[in-house]
Amino acid sequence: MATVASTDPASPTNTRVGWIGTGIMGRSMCAHLLNAGYTVTVFNRTLSKAQPLLDIGAHLADSPHSLASQSDVVFSIVGYPSDVRHVLLHPSSGALSGLRPGGIIVDMTTSEPSLASELSAAASSKNCSAIDAPVSGGDRGAKTGTLAIFAGGDESVVQKLNPLFALMGKVNYMGGSGKGQFAKLANQITIATTMVGLVEGMVYAHKAGLNVELFLNAISTGAAGSKSLDLHGSRILKRDFEPGFFVNHFVKDLGICLKECQNMGLALPGLALAQQLYLSLKAHGEGNLGTQALILALERLNNVRLDNAVASKPSA
Repeated sequence: MATVASTDPASPTNTRVGWIGTGIMGRSMCAHLLNAGYTVTVFNRTLSKAQPLLDIGAHLADSPHSLASQSDVVFSIVGYPSDVRHVLLHPSSGALSGLRPGGIIVDMTTSEPSLASELSAAASSKNCSAIDAPVSGGDRGAKTGTLAIFAGGDESVVQKLNPLFALMGKVNYMGGSGKGQFAKLANQITIATTMVGLVEGMVYAHKAGLNVELFLNAISTGAAGSKSLDLHGSRILKRDFEPGFFVNHFVKDLGICLKECQNMGLALPGLALAQQLYLSLKAHGEGNLGTQALILALERLNNVRLDNAVASKPSA
Protein backbone atom coordinates (compact mmCIF):
# COMPACT_ATOMS: atom_id res chain seq x y z
CA MET A 1 0.00 0.00 0.00
CA ALA A 2 1.24 3.48 -0.90
CA THR A 3 2.20 5.85 1.86
CA VAL A 4 0.83 9.32 2.50
CA ALA A 5 4.44 10.51 2.60
CA SER A 6 3.97 11.08 -1.14
CA THR A 7 2.53 14.35 -2.41
CA ASP A 8 -0.88 12.76 -2.99
CA PRO A 9 -3.72 13.77 -0.65
CA ALA A 10 -4.85 11.10 1.79
CA SER A 11 -7.46 8.71 0.47
CA PRO A 12 -8.78 5.24 1.39
CA THR A 13 -6.57 3.72 -1.33
CA ASN A 14 -3.26 5.18 -0.14
CA THR A 15 -3.63 5.83 3.59
CA ARG A 16 -4.00 3.41 6.48
CA VAL A 17 -5.24 5.16 9.61
CA GLY A 18 -4.48 4.47 13.26
CA TRP A 19 -6.70 5.95 15.96
CA ILE A 20 -5.76 6.20 19.65
CA GLY A 21 -8.52 7.26 22.04
CA THR A 22 -12.11 6.19 21.50
CA GLY A 23 -13.93 8.18 24.17
CA ILE A 24 -16.85 10.57 23.74
CA MET A 25 -15.13 12.60 21.02
CA GLY A 26 -12.75 10.11 19.44
CA ARG A 27 -15.33 7.40 18.87
CA SER A 28 -17.54 9.62 16.70
CA MET A 29 -14.63 11.22 14.87
CA CYS A 30 -13.08 7.88 14.02
CA ALA A 31 -16.42 6.50 12.84
CA HIS A 32 -16.53 9.13 10.09
CA LEU A 33 -13.24 7.79 8.69
CA LEU A 34 -14.47 4.21 8.78
CA ASN A 35 -17.72 5.18 7.08
CA ALA A 36 -15.71 6.90 4.33
CA GLY A 37 -13.93 3.64 3.54
CA TYR A 38 -10.60 4.08 5.33
CA THR A 39 -8.83 1.10 6.84
CA VAL A 40 -8.62 1.98 10.52
CA THR A 41 -6.81 0.33 13.43
CA VAL A 42 -7.79 1.49 16.91
CA PHE A 43 -6.30 1.38 20.38
CA ASN A 44 -7.99 2.27 23.65
CA ARG A 45 -7.09 1.33 27.20
CA THR A 46 -10.74 0.44 27.90
CA LEU A 47 -11.75 -2.12 25.27
CA SER A 48 -15.49 -1.59 25.71
CA LYS A 49 -15.13 2.00 24.47
CA ALA A 50 -13.60 0.75 21.22
CA GLN A 51 -16.23 -1.95 20.63
CA PRO A 52 -18.66 0.25 18.64
CA LEU A 53 -15.84 0.95 16.16
CA LEU A 54 -14.87 -2.70 15.95
CA ASP A 55 -18.50 -3.45 15.17
CA ILE A 56 -18.34 -1.28 12.05
CA GLY A 57 -15.05 -2.62 10.74
CA ALA A 58 -12.13 -1.22 12.71
CA HIS A 59 -9.19 -3.46 13.60
CA LEU A 60 -7.84 -3.63 17.15
CA ALA A 61 -4.21 -3.14 18.19
CA ASP A 62 -2.81 -4.13 21.57
CA SER A 63 -0.51 -1.11 21.88
CA PRO A 64 0.11 2.29 20.25
CA HIS A 65 3.40 0.87 18.88
CA SER A 66 1.60 -2.02 17.18
CA LEU A 67 -1.07 0.34 15.85
CA ALA A 68 1.50 2.69 14.34
CA SER A 69 3.36 -0.16 12.64
CA GLN A 70 0.17 -0.81 10.66
CA SER A 71 -0.61 2.83 9.88
CA ASP A 72 0.47 5.72 7.66
CA VAL A 73 -1.32 8.37 9.74
CA VAL A 74 -1.91 8.04 13.48
CA PHE A 75 -4.51 10.20 15.21
CA SER A 76 -4.66 10.57 18.98
CA ILE A 77 -7.26 12.22 21.19
CA VAL A 78 -6.73 11.36 24.84
CA GLY A 79 -7.25 13.08 28.18
CA TYR A 80 -4.12 14.80 29.49
CA PRO A 81 -0.64 15.83 28.33
CA SER A 82 0.77 12.91 30.34
CA ASP A 83 -1.43 10.57 28.29
CA VAL A 84 -0.20 12.14 25.06
CA ARG A 85 3.39 11.64 26.14
CA HIS A 86 2.74 8.00 27.07
CA VAL A 87 0.81 6.89 23.98
CA LEU A 88 2.96 8.77 21.48
CA LEU A 89 6.46 9.19 22.92
CA HIS A 90 7.00 6.17 25.19
CA PRO A 91 10.28 4.69 23.92
CA SER A 92 9.01 1.11 23.54
CA SER A 93 5.19 1.15 23.46
CA GLY A 94 4.53 4.62 22.02
CA ALA A 95 3.21 5.21 18.54
CA LEU A 96 6.26 7.09 17.29
CA SER A 97 8.48 4.09 18.04
CA GLY A 98 6.40 2.00 15.65
CA LEU A 99 5.86 4.51 12.85
CA ARG A 100 7.70 4.06 9.56
CA PRO A 101 9.66 6.96 8.01
CA GLY A 102 7.24 9.23 6.18
CA GLY A 103 4.45 8.54 8.67
CA ILE A 104 2.39 11.26 10.29
CA ILE A 105 1.13 11.72 13.85
CA VAL A 106 -1.86 14.00 14.43
CA ASP A 107 -2.52 14.81 18.07
CA MET A 108 -6.05 16.16 18.53
CA THR A 109 -5.87 16.30 22.32
CA THR A 110 -6.00 19.74 23.91
CA SER A 111 -2.50 19.80 25.32
CA GLU A 112 0.54 21.96 26.00
CA PRO A 113 2.05 23.88 23.07
CA SER A 114 5.54 22.96 24.30
CA LEU A 115 4.63 19.26 24.12
CA ALA A 116 3.40 19.75 20.55
CA SER A 117 6.79 21.23 19.64
CA GLU A 118 8.59 18.39 21.42
CA LEU A 119 6.50 15.83 19.54
CA SER A 120 7.22 17.56 16.23
CA ALA A 121 10.97 17.51 16.88
CA ALA A 122 10.88 13.84 17.91
CA ALA A 123 8.92 12.94 14.78
CA SER A 124 11.33 14.88 12.55
CA SER A 125 14.26 12.95 14.01
CA LYS A 126 12.63 9.78 12.65
CA ASN A 127 11.83 11.34 9.25
CA CYS A 128 8.20 11.52 10.25
CA SER A 129 5.84 14.47 10.77
CA ALA A 130 3.65 15.58 13.67
CA ILE A 131 0.68 17.93 13.54
CA ASP A 132 -1.11 19.40 16.55
CA ALA A 133 -4.79 19.60 15.68
CA PRO A 134 -7.05 20.06 18.73
CA VAL A 135 -10.76 20.49 18.08
CA SER A 136 -13.77 22.45 19.30
CA GLY A 137 -17.45 21.67 18.96
CA GLY A 138 -18.13 19.09 21.64
CA ASP A 139 -19.83 15.75 21.29
CA ARG A 140 -22.44 17.19 18.94
CA GLY A 141 -19.80 18.51 16.55
CA ALA A 142 -17.97 15.18 16.69
CA LYS A 143 -21.15 13.28 15.81
CA THR A 144 -22.16 15.58 12.96
CA GLY A 145 -18.68 16.09 11.51
CA THR A 146 -18.79 19.84 12.10
CA LEU A 147 -15.85 20.36 14.45
CA ALA A 148 -13.54 23.34 14.27
CA ILE A 149 -10.02 21.93 13.89
CA PHE A 150 -6.98 24.08 14.76
CA ALA A 151 -3.89 22.77 12.97
CA GLY A 152 -0.27 23.57 13.73
CA GLY A 153 2.82 22.24 11.95
CA ASP A 154 4.01 21.86 8.36
CA GLU A 155 1.31 23.37 6.15
CA SER A 156 2.01 20.96 3.29
CA VAL A 157 1.37 18.02 5.62
CA VAL A 158 -1.89 19.59 6.80
CA GLN A 159 -2.92 19.95 3.15
CA LYS A 160 -2.24 16.24 2.53
CA LEU A 161 -4.49 15.43 5.47
CA ASN A 162 -7.33 17.73 4.37
CA PRO A 163 -9.50 14.85 3.06
CA LEU A 164 -9.33 13.23 6.50
CA PHE A 165 -9.95 16.46 8.39
CA ALA A 166 -12.90 17.30 6.12
CA LEU A 167 -14.73 14.19 7.35
CA MET A 168 -14.56 15.53 10.91
CA GLY A 169 -15.10 19.26 10.38
CA LYS A 170 -13.35 22.35 9.09
CA VAL A 171 -9.58 22.57 9.42
CA ASN A 172 -8.04 25.96 10.14
CA TYR A 173 -4.28 26.24 9.61
CA MET A 174 -2.90 28.35 12.46
CA GLY A 175 0.86 28.28 11.82
CA GLY A 176 3.87 26.25 12.86
CA SER A 177 4.16 23.54 15.48
CA GLY A 178 2.26 24.39 18.67
CA LYS A 179 0.11 27.09 17.07
CA GLY A 180 -2.88 24.73 16.87
CA GLN A 181 -2.65 24.26 20.62
CA PHE A 182 -2.31 28.00 21.25
CA ALA A 183 -5.43 28.59 19.13
CA LYS A 184 -7.38 25.94 21.03
CA LEU A 185 -6.36 27.43 24.37
CA ALA A 186 -7.57 30.85 23.22
CA ASN A 187 -10.79 29.11 22.19
CA GLN A 188 -11.14 27.61 25.68
CA ILE A 189 -10.62 31.01 27.29
CA THR A 190 -13.43 32.39 25.12
CA ILE A 191 -15.74 29.48 25.97
CA ALA A 192 -15.00 29.64 29.70
CA THR A 193 -15.95 33.28 30.09
CA THR A 194 -18.94 32.84 27.75
CA MET A 195 -20.20 29.99 29.94
CA VAL A 196 -19.89 32.15 33.05
CA GLY A 197 -21.98 34.83 31.32
CA LEU A 198 -24.57 32.27 30.22
CA VAL A 199 -25.15 30.72 33.64
CA GLU A 200 -25.07 34.08 35.42
CA GLY A 201 -27.72 35.36 32.99
CA MET A 202 -29.84 32.27 33.65
CA VAL A 203 -29.57 32.64 37.44
CA TYR A 204 -30.44 36.34 37.18
CA ALA A 205 -33.46 35.61 34.95
CA HIS A 206 -34.63 32.94 37.39
CA LYS A 207 -34.29 35.23 40.41
CA ALA A 208 -36.11 38.00 38.52
CA GLY A 209 -39.13 35.73 38.09
CA LEU A 210 -38.71 35.03 34.38
CA ASN A 211 -39.42 31.71 32.74
CA VAL A 212 -35.83 30.82 31.94
CA GLU A 213 -36.72 28.76 28.87
CA LEU A 214 -38.61 31.71 27.37
CA PHE A 215 -35.69 33.97 28.30
CA LEU A 216 -33.16 31.75 26.50
CA ASN A 217 -35.36 31.54 23.41
CA ALA A 218 -35.69 35.31 23.41
CA ILE A 219 -31.97 36.05 23.59
CA SER A 220 -30.86 33.27 21.24
CA THR A 221 -31.37 35.37 18.11
CA GLY A 222 -29.98 38.58 19.60
CA ALA A 223 -26.51 39.78 20.49
CA ALA A 224 -26.37 37.39 23.47
CA GLY A 225 -26.88 34.34 21.28
CA SER A 226 -23.94 31.93 21.20
CA LYS A 227 -22.87 28.39 20.44
CA SER A 228 -22.66 27.82 24.18
CA LEU A 229 -26.30 28.80 24.57
CA ASP A 230 -27.33 26.59 21.64
CA LEU A 231 -25.38 23.59 22.94
CA HIS A 232 -26.03 23.91 26.66
CA GLY A 233 -29.06 26.07 27.39
CA SER A 234 -31.69 23.37 27.06
CA ARG A 235 -29.44 20.78 28.68
CA ILE A 236 -29.09 22.97 31.75
CA LEU A 237 -32.85 23.46 31.99
CA LYS A 238 -33.38 19.69 31.81
CA ARG A 239 -30.71 19.11 34.49
CA ASP A 240 -28.90 17.10 31.81
CA PHE A 241 -25.27 17.17 32.89
CA GLU A 242 -24.10 14.24 30.78
CA PRO A 243 -20.65 15.14 29.46
CA GLY A 244 -20.11 16.32 25.93
CA PHE A 245 -16.86 17.56 27.44
CA PHE A 246 -15.80 16.65 30.98
CA VAL A 247 -15.39 19.27 33.70
CA ASN A 248 -12.15 17.48 34.65
CA HIS A 249 -10.75 18.01 31.15
CA PHE A 250 -11.89 21.63 31.06
CA VAL A 251 -10.15 22.29 34.39
CA LYS A 252 -7.03 20.78 32.82
CA ASP A 253 -7.37 23.04 29.76
CA LEU A 254 -7.88 26.19 31.82
CA GLY A 255 -4.91 25.25 33.98
CA ILE A 256 -2.75 25.05 30.86
CA CYS A 257 -4.12 28.44 29.79
CA LEU A 258 -3.16 29.99 33.13
CA LYS A 259 0.30 28.45 32.93
CA GLU A 260 0.81 29.90 29.46
CA CYS A 261 -0.47 33.28 30.67
CA GLN A 262 2.14 33.22 33.43
CA ASN A 263 4.83 32.43 30.85
CA MET A 264 3.63 35.37 28.74
CA GLY A 265 3.22 37.79 31.65
CA LEU A 266 -0.46 38.05 30.74
CA ALA A 267 -3.27 38.89 33.19
CA LEU A 268 -6.69 37.46 32.22
CA PRO A 269 -8.95 37.81 35.27
CA GLY A 270 -12.04 36.40 33.55
CA LEU A 271 -10.13 33.20 32.79
CA ALA A 272 -8.94 32.95 36.40
CA LEU A 273 -12.49 33.37 37.73
CA ALA A 274 -13.88 30.75 35.37
CA GLN A 275 -11.13 28.30 36.31
CA GLN A 276 -11.92 28.74 40.00
CA LEU A 277 -15.64 28.14 39.44
CA TYR A 278 -14.95 24.99 37.44
CA LEU A 279 -12.44 23.85 40.03
CA SER A 280 -15.18 24.16 42.65
CA LEU A 281 -17.23 21.63 40.68
CA LYS A 282 -14.32 19.24 40.78
CA ALA A 283 -14.01 19.80 44.55
CA HIS A 284 -17.67 18.79 44.90
CA GLY A 285 -17.03 15.51 43.06
CA GLU A 286 -18.60 16.75 39.82
CA GLY A 287 -15.55 16.47 37.58
CA ASN A 288 -17.11 13.77 35.40
CA LEU A 289 -20.11 15.94 34.54
CA GLY A 290 -20.26 18.07 31.41
CA THR A 291 -19.13 21.68 31.33
CA GLN A 292 -22.76 22.85 31.43
CA ALA A 293 -22.71 21.76 35.09
CA LEU A 294 -21.20 25.18 35.80
CA ILE A 295 -24.77 26.16 36.70
CA LEU A 296 -24.38 24.08 39.87
CA ALA A 297 -21.60 26.34 41.13
CA LEU A 298 -23.73 29.46 40.62
CA GLU A 299 -26.76 27.81 42.21
CA ARG A 300 -24.71 26.99 45.30
CA LEU A 301 -23.34 30.53 45.53
CA ASN A 302 -26.87 31.94 45.45
CA ASN A 303 -28.82 29.19 47.23
CA VAL A 304 -31.18 28.76 44.27
CA ARG A 305 -32.10 25.92 41.92
CA LEU A 306 -33.19 26.49 38.34
CA ASP A 307 -36.00 24.60 36.73
CA ASN A 308 -38.18 25.23 33.71
CA ALA A 309 -40.93 26.84 35.74
CA VAL A 310 -41.42 30.52 36.45
CA ALA A 311 -39.39 31.40 39.54
CA SER A 312 -40.79 33.21 42.51
CA LYS A 313 -41.19 36.94 42.02
CA PRO A 314 -38.28 39.12 43.07
CA SER A 315 -38.58 40.85 46.39
CA ALA A 316 -39.49 44.51 46.37
